Amino acid sequence: MKISTKGRYGWRILLDLALYGETPRLMREIAASQGISEKYISRLIVPLNKAGFVRSIRGVKGGFVLAKSPADITLLAVVEAMEGAVAVVECVVDKAFCAKAESCSACGMWTGLTAEIRQAMAKITLADLVAAERLKQA
Repeated sequence: MKISTKGRYGWRILLDLALYGETPRLMREIAASQGISEKYISRLIVPLNKAGFVRSIRGVKGGFVLAKSPADITLLAVVEAMEGAVAVVECVVDKAFCAKAESCSACGMWTGLTAEIRQAMAKITLADLVAAERLKQA
């Protein structure tokens, strides 16, 4: 299991917005701050918005802000919004993927490992990342 740039950059976009609080951020500001192309950010904002993590504010002083508290945004939720279900192997999320999934001992092991990874990711919040970033900047 690898988290692609979609998941990693989605997390960084949310960090950028969290660091600015209620101040709306333009895509070009996020792009400059995070070193991500504005074009790619425009594609990543869509699933972040759809998942309810960000909202747009129209007008001269508009831009993007967080739609939820950083404490309510978990790494698991963001990665799954950007990339789909987190699993170490396909048979964990799609039993039809393998004809032996229902009777396979290895599938049971993968399911347990996936559950542990998901639990660990669900414990990490955007607020944790904001706190670490602020410590680094101090």
